[in-house]
Amino acid sequence: MENQASLTLVNPQNGNLAFKLLPFEDGSYFDHVQRNNYYSLIWITEGNGKVKADFAEYTFEKNSLFAFSPYQPFMFSATYIKGTALHFHPDFFCIHKHQNEVACNGVLFNNIYQPPFTVIGEASNASLTMLIEQMQIEMKQQALAQYEILISYLKIFLITASRLKTEQQPEAQASVANLKEPFILQTLKDAIEKDFKKKHSPSDYAETLNISAKALAKITKNYFNKTLTELIAERIIIEAKRELYLSKKSVKEIAYELGYEDEHYFSRFFKTNADISPQLYRDTVGFARASN
Repeated sequence: MENQASLTLVNPQNGNLAFKLLPFEDGSYFDHVQRNNYYSLIWITEGNGKVKADFAEYTFEKNSLFAFSPYQPFMFSATYIKGTALHFHPDFFCIHKHQNEVACNGVLFNNIYQPPFTVIGEASNASLTMLIEQMQIEMKQQALAQYEILISYLKIFLITASRLKTEQQPEAQASVANLKEPFILQTLKDAIEKDFKKKHSPSDYAETLNISAKALAKITKNYFNKTLTELIAERIIIEAKRELYLSKKSVKEIAYELGYEDEHYFSRFFKTNADISPQLYRDTVGFARASN
C-alpha cells in the first residue's frame, strides 16, 4: 500500500523515479528483498529488528540510518518500525560526480567493509528532521529551481550522515594520525569497486596506487586485518552472490562477467571463498529456489 504522505518526483524523460520521500509506520515496504535502481536512505526512528544486506545480517535499534546503493540487495525483519525513506536516482544526484563536495561514496555507500548503518544522536536528529521537513515543503510547492533546492538539502543530509559515520568508525579515527594510510585505503576501496571484475591480482592495485605491493599489503593487513587478496575475493563473491540470487544468468555467464573465462576455475574460487558451489548456492538460496 502506498503511504499518502509520500512525495515523488519523476524524471520526465524516461518516467523513472528521480527523488522520493516516504514516511512509513510498518515494515511492509522492506520485508522482502529490495534491489532498486536508485540510492536509498532509510531512517528508522522507532522500533528495532534485523536487516540483511549483501548476505550479512545486522541487528539495529531505533535512530539508525541505513544507506543502500543501487542494486544492493537488502531486507528488514521487524515486528514494528517507523521512519522515513529517502530514495534518489543517480540521474538526479550522482554521488561519484559530486564526491569532492559530499564525500559519501565509500563511507555511506559502496562500503562493504563496514555495517550499512549510522546511529543518529539527539543533535543530528534535529538537523536531519529539519532537512526532511524542508524537502517535503519544497516537493509540495513545485516552485522555480525545485531540483536545485532539493539537491542542496540532499547534499547537506549526506554530508551530515557521512560525518557521523566517520566519527563512529574506530578504524577511521585510529588512523587519523597517519593521513597517508586512510587516503591510500580509500583510493584502494574505490579502485576495487571500479575494477574488481577485471583486476584480480593485488599487484594490479599496487600499480594503480603507485605503491609497492609489500607496502600496500602491510597497510591493508594493519587496517582491515585482511589480506588484499581476501578483500578482492570478498567483493567478487558478493557480486557473484547477487547475480546467483537475483538473476537467471548461468554460472558460466556470471563467471565471464566477473573476468573468469574458465567456468570451472571460477566455481572452485567461489567454493573456496563461500564454502559452497555456485550452483548449490543458487539452488538453496538463490533464483532457482525463489522461482519454484
